[in-house]
Amino acid sequence: MNITETIDKLRHLTQINRQANWLATSEEIDINHINVDNLELITANDKGYLTWEAGSHLKWLVQKFVIPEDLKGYPLQGLSLRLSLVWWAEIAQIFVNGKLVQEGDLFDSLARVLLTNSSQPGQEFLVCLRLVSPSHDIGALMKSQLIYESDHNSIDPGFVADEIAVLFNYLSNFEPDKLDFVEETVNKIDWNYVHNRNKFNDELNQVREQLQPLSNEIKQRNFNVVGHAHLDMAWLWTVDETWEVAERTFRSVINLQQEFNDLTFCHTTPVLYEWIENNRPELFKQIQASYQAGTWEILGGMWVEPEVNLVSGESIVRQLLYGQKYIKEKFGRITEIAWLPDSFGFCLQLPQIFTQSGINYFVTGKLHWNSTVKFPHGAFWWQSLDGTQLLTVMSPPNVEGVMTTHPITMTNYSVKWEQQTGLKEILWIPGVGDHGGGPTRDMVEVNQRWQQSPFFPKVDFTTAKSYLDKVNNIVENGLDMPIWDDELYLDLHRGYYTSHADQKYYNRRSEELLYEAELWSCLAAIIEGKGIDNEVKSNIKLAWKKVLFNQFHDILPGTAIKDVFVQANEEWKAVQSIGNTLLKSALEKIISYIQVPAITGIEGKSIIIFNSLNWERSQIVEIENNYEVYDLEGKQLITQVSHDNKLLFLADKIPSIGYRMFWLGYKKAKKEEAKILQQNETILDNEYLKVRINKTTGNIDNIYDKINDQEILRGEGNQLQSFKDKGQYWDAWNIDPNYNNYPLPDTELKTIETLETGPLRWKVRVSRKLGQSDFTQDYILQKNSAILQIKTQVNWQETYVLVKTTFPFNLTAEYTSYEIPFGTIQRTNFPKTPYEKAKWEVPALRWADLTDKNKNYGVSLLNDCKYGYDSQSDRLRLTLLKSPRWPDPTCDIGYHEFTYAIYPHQGSWQEAKTVQKARELNIPLQAIIPNNKINNQGILPPIFSGLNVKSDNLIVSAFKPAEAVNNNYILRCYECEGKSANLEIASDLNLRLGPAVNLLEEKTNDDNQIQPWKIMTFEIT
Repeated sequence: MNITETIDKLRHLTQINRQANWLATSEEIDINHINVDNLELITANDKGYLTWEAGSHLKWLVQKFVIPEDLKGYPLQGLSLRLSLVWWAEIAQIFVNGKLVQEGDLFDSLARVLLTNSSQPGQEFLVCLRLVSPSHDIGALMKSQLIYESDHNSIDPGFVADEIAVLFNYLSNFEPDKLDFVEETVNKIDWNYVHNRNKFNDELNQVREQLQPLSNEIKQRNFNVVGHAHLDMAWLWTVDETWEVAERTFRSVINLQQEFNDLTFCHTTPVLYEWIENNRPELFKQIQASYQAGTWEILGGMWVEPEVNLVSGESIVRQLLYGQKYIKEKFGRITEIAWLPDSFGFCLQLPQIFTQSGINYFVTGKLHWNSTVKFPHGAFWWQSLDGTQLLTVMSPPNVEGVMTTHPITMTNYSVKWEQQTGLKEILWIPGVGDHGGGPTRDMVEVNQRWQQSPFFPKVDFTTAKSYLDKVNNIVENGLDMPIWDDELYLDLHRGYYTSHADQKYYNRRSEELLYEAELWSCLAAIIEGKGIDNEVKSNIKLAWKKVLFNQFHDILPGTAIKDVFVQANEEWKAVQSIGNTLLKSALEKIISYIQVPAITGIEGKSIIIFNSLNWERSQIVEIENNYEVYDLEGKQLITQVSHDNKLLFLADKIPSIGYRMFWLGYKKAKKEEAKILQQNETILDNEYLKVRINKTTGNIDNIYDKINDQEILRGEGNQLQSFKDKGQYWDAWNIDPNYNNYPLPDTELKTIETLETGPLRWKVRVSRKLGQSDFTQDYILQKNSAILQIKTQVNWQETYVLVKTTFPFNLTAEYTSYEIPFGTIQRTNFPKTPYEKAKWEVPALRWADLTDKNKNYGVSLLNDCKYGYDSQSDRLRLTLLKSPRWPDPTCDIGYHEFTYAIYPHQGSWQEAKTVQKARELNIPLQAIIPNNKINNQGILPPIFSGLNVKSDNLIVSAFKPAEAVNNNYILRCYECEGKSANLEIASDLNLRLGPAVNLLEEKTNDDNQIQPWKIMTFEIT
């Protein structure tokens, strides 16, 4: 016999497949009164799976097991007996002789049920499985196997078979010349003794002794084992259930550690620990004790395990700032390991952000999910835009649904790991995950048994930190490590950039609102001459933590059940309430300090226009139509009455992070009424652009750049293209890779009307029907702007439909530039490698840009809450809506409002200041008409800049209270154009740069010379 035949023959002495013997019914049964005559034999499919229909359908499976005298002659008496099961069901209940012995679900989907510790021939076990199929998928029982085992201090044929299989695996891959000796040795087994257990085991031990010299090389390898329990904060369950699961998981681990004192366990997510601390204080103290003993490890450093492609750079900073701060306060020191096992891809600036937050290592396993392109590295230096490198390790894949300590699974992985990385140190993280659970008693006991085997690598319970320190030491001692200088793109989930548009809208609005609220609250406190109020400070943190929680990687992506979003939206609304209250209060305080000059001959009141961005800007402002508008010299400004009877004026030259006062005079004449225009022309025409809207389709016929004499479109722009998008298992997560093959009918134009024709704003409204959905879009062009805005309202009523807006351009761009957190990434438009071709839908933040280098001309596509894009060399498309039906069958049905814009420009996106233009679209000017009387005693001038950053390639991402208990403030900015800068600030408040700090606000030795793409943070005094 060859080696594999011997292995199989040995396994058949203690293991038997029972998939073919289940009786089934779809009716409920009384577990204590089972009539087998009402049950039918269920047959397996070609994979050997027992399946039934999707949609939460019930299936009972019943089978009686009777212990025989022997299997293939090998005596079974006295051996333990386990039933090994693997299922795919949202509810799983296992009954043995009428007693419920174990439960599971989609995530706890594997069990080794102990039927008896000591088998006796003739013993009977009636096993009943009550299984409920997932709501979105068929149910299945994939495995049912009886396994007889000796106690863990002795051997049995199945155990020896696995030992030989492990040896065979290592030798086949690393020392194949020794396989002949193995085959010759195992063929010495005398099968005539199989009926005598002791003698046959002696035979097996003799073979083991002869093979043992070959095991020395295996023992050079080491499994570094740490228990783990990935726990989604919300997914197919609500947050309230998560707290219960966390408590149950943590108690289970603590109890196991009391029995197995070398068991180590790791977990992320400070918000979970905070809940345990506040609600289960005695359990929290046990966790702290386990941490101090070195058997509990806190990983991640982030408030939750967030989505990191769709959030702002500042949001990622706050995840780490608040997460690391909590860990240090409660456990004594921060974690050095960023741990995101389940987020859906990773933006390119993470190595820099992590490193500046005390992180030395990053671990994820999600790229094992890639559908078409295998990620090439297991351990590598991940390099961000600024050159920061972070040691990054792929955690082992979960190939069985649950990460067990099965020796064959472990060694199959370790061989691939060693071939890929050259490392003989292997990480293994057993435990039930997604819905919590952690390591089980059986996992620990199996692990202990294999620790004793000479044919298995060394096994140590350890910590992830100890393991990664080992890897780092090996690298420092000469192991060559590849460098990856790109994003970590997940080649599978691309629909989540778009699903549940409400989450994307609230996220963007909340990020921008908290930036403004925090900024002006700090400036108000400085103006008042006192430290920021503690209540204000705590409200800022409270609002930020609500945002951070909702950025969890199944909430913000829109990939959870309906009830999760009901709860999330309440939290988003709370953020809006807190943020708006803080912002209103801060601006009112500042206004109370402004000295209002008298404007001779004009009766009226002041209006203050605030600019939250760190450059001077101008914008059309809209107020009630009761006034005439004057500048501070008394010059009357041009105004326009909008179609909905608002008064428009150009707020010109509003200072950086500052304000400018204008004067509102009361109208003496009858107020001008809006005119509804009746005209045939659908043209928008200002000093920069001339735009013609097609009166038949509602699309854009032309966008002519007057300044540069360029027609930017090569076909109709803003075509709303819809596609059937159905058949994906991960419905809300994915887009059908072949969606372009399933176009749906064009939109039908319902109405088109010209609403405004200048002199300050031009507006054409188009209403269209797409399937059962209504799109109303306002094309808007403003004076002093080369940006065409498209303000959109949708009543979305589609199912399994994807809709994009498309813009074909008269240019050819080698690559498309996209905004990412704290930076920009270039993705090729001429993909050659499978990896490049996999990026047919990509994430980005506020903008994407196509620039033709030969023409020195480009076009940027801006937006205020969308994240999914695709591009070709001459076309940009923005994904607007998607309508999956799982996990939330109501996803995105209803009303949506969003804006996107086209910005043609001479030169590169850097020269055109696309970053700034996109931020202006997202953070409009604030116009406030004070209610109080004129203040002649104010200390602030009518034109004011609280903070001006002199380099125009630096973007302020935060001006915040310092976390330390003092009256200092923190300024954070990042270099946005890929060129160096010198940070110098000017301020009408005499603010000064203090020392540089990292993202945890700890002092560094950096100066104010900022390298390309660098994030820099300073104290402000």
